[in-house]
Amino acid sequence: MEFGLSEDQRLMQDSVDRTLEKVSSLERVRKSAAAHEAYAADIRAALVDLGVPGIVVPEDEGGMGLKLLDAALIAEALGRHVAPVPFIGTAVMAPLALMGAGSPAQQRAFLPKLAGGEAVAGIAISERGAGAREGAGVTASNGKLNGKALFVLDFGGADVFVVGDRTGGLHLVWGDAAGLKKTQLTTIDLTRSIGELDFHNVEAEPLVSGDAQATTRRMLDAGRVMLAADTLGAGWRMIEKAVDYAKERKQFGRVIGSFQAVKHMCAEMAAELEPGRSLVWYAAHAFDEIPAESSLMAAHAKAHLSEVGRFVARTATEVHGGMGFTDLLGLHYWFKRIGLNRQLLGSPERVRHDAAVLQGWAAD
Repeated sequence: MEFGLSEDQRLMQDSVDRTLEKVSSLERVRKSAAAHEAYAADIRAALVDLGVPGIVVPEDEGGMGLKLLDAALIAEALGRHVAPVPFIGTAVMAPLALMGAGSPAQQRAFLPKLAGGEAVAGIAISERGAGAREGAGVTASNGKLNGKALFVLDFGGADVFVVGDRTGGLHLVWGDAAGLKKTQLTTIDLTRSIGELDFHNVEAEPLVSGDAQATTRRMLDAGRVMLAADTLGAGWRMIEKAVDYAKERKQFGRVIGSFQAVKHMCAEMAAELEPGRSLVWYAAHAFDEIPAESSLMAAHAKAHLSEVGRFVARTATEVHGGMGFTDLLGLHYWFKRIGLNRQLLGSPERVRHDAAVLQGWAAD
């Protein structure tokens, strides 16, 4: 038995990677960051042509109907190219919310639009993954929402938001709903759009056709796996850049890659990061095929890649020396993306606590 990707999966990832190589160059990413774009419309359009937004949406709703592992392969490619496009929320977590707890009418209304790239969906369930913060949290009463949601994913340009309340319920809120105040956050990562939502008697459409709490858990698991996959792709790109630089940069009449210390730094980065690939693949596989292990493996993948990703980001920058901190090389885009991935949907400490609770080693 071969434990690896199928030929179709390899071809799909290669196709996405080659497309991003063309449309998501470092120069394009720089322009998007400088303009503070909600997302790069041209890059998103290229991915829509490949069917990327519909990766997990059922075929009868206009999507590709594939598994989370397939989505993880795309997330890895997006991280590799620091693509400034909505994906984790719009293409993965929002469809899972509708498929798990939406009514047939809600699914028919939203899934085809998400799959076709006609709509962007923000995800406001960070309190479930990162823990409650003072002044945050949303309450639902009589079809209206009040409160505040922090660190909303795929915030910029969102046509609709999937919002989790304090009791575990899920709701759909239109981006232009009356009483909804939206605040764009400036994070270290300018390739991602993150924001806050303030609700003041905002009309909401509840998702009540399934188990909302179980669906929220599934959304959180999937989001954590996607962030781990994104970090995997970003980390490997930083290693490649460090190795290429070490082959060119000369010091004392020799390329620095010939120095044993630099060789060890590059080798250690690869040795630390590569095992994370199988962990991400297994976590994504467990999501669809081994539900009993899904939450635990998602927590392990997120926590481990967060820690290893930080090590790789720091070490790759050190290999570049002082040049690693300049905008000329642009290494900071990957560095900062890895840094934000580390915190979204739960820091490593929070995620490890979740894993301990799941195994009965700690109280919730």
